[in-house]
Amino acid sequence: MKKTLTIILVLLAFAAFSFSAEVYIQQKTHTDAVEMMGQSQPAKDEINHIWLADNKMATHGTEQSVIIDLNKNKMYMINHQDKTYVEMDLPLDMSKYFPPQFAQMFGSMTVKVTPTSETQKIGNWNCSGYDVAITIMMMTTKQKIWASTDVPFDWNMYSEKMLPKLIQGTMMLGEDSAKEFMKIKGFQIKTESTMNMMGNDIKSTSEVVEITKKNAPAGTFEPPSDYEKKDQFSMQDMQKR
Repeated sequence: MKKTLTIILVLLAFAAFSFSAEVYIQQKTHTDAVEMMGQSQPAKDEINHIWLADNKMATHGTEQSVIIDLNKNKMYMINHQDKTYVEMDLPLDMSKYFPPQFAQMFGSMTVKVTPTSETQKIGNWNCSGYDVAITIMMMTTKQKIWASTDVPFDWNMYSEKMLPKLIQGTMMLGEDSAKEFMKIKGFQIKTESTMNMMGNDIKSTSEVVEITKKNAPAGTFEPPSDYEKKDQFSMQDMQKR
């Protein structure tokens, strides 16, 4: 009897270990072609690879990656085009890492998240709709976000610990504006965005197509060792964002 109980406990421990694997999320993004000020930008499609682990998150794209490590209180913003990265302390002090010309922008951004009664099934996930309005000086962005609580990981932990930091760093929002996104209950499965810039609409869509539990490859949560570390972003870096 004791031997049987021991075997059961070992199997349960192994099952618990298996479920402690990292979470992999594949996200497809599409940006429509746009013409502005005599210049044209072709349509763009990309696949982002998102990994979630205990106190860690990484999102890897073709041109950029973002890594958050709460154990180290660090965020890494990586540029694959010139093989550089900026290491930032958490909580973020945006003025330390961005050119001073952008200081006024940080304080002028506003975000408003409005839950709606809309529901929709996207892929395997039952989603609820949210309307989001973002104003940055003379530029406005409207989003329709579809989020689901029916995901195989602790979305609430992600929403509280990771999402505000990710949004603050990638969208250059202030802390209060970034926390507005916490009104969204669940993980964002699909986002439809329309940015109006100088009278031109720039439309983009991102959609999750896979959520799987598996072990992350080595180096997923660290900047590449052969990349150059920079103290802050330059104006040229900002133009590429």
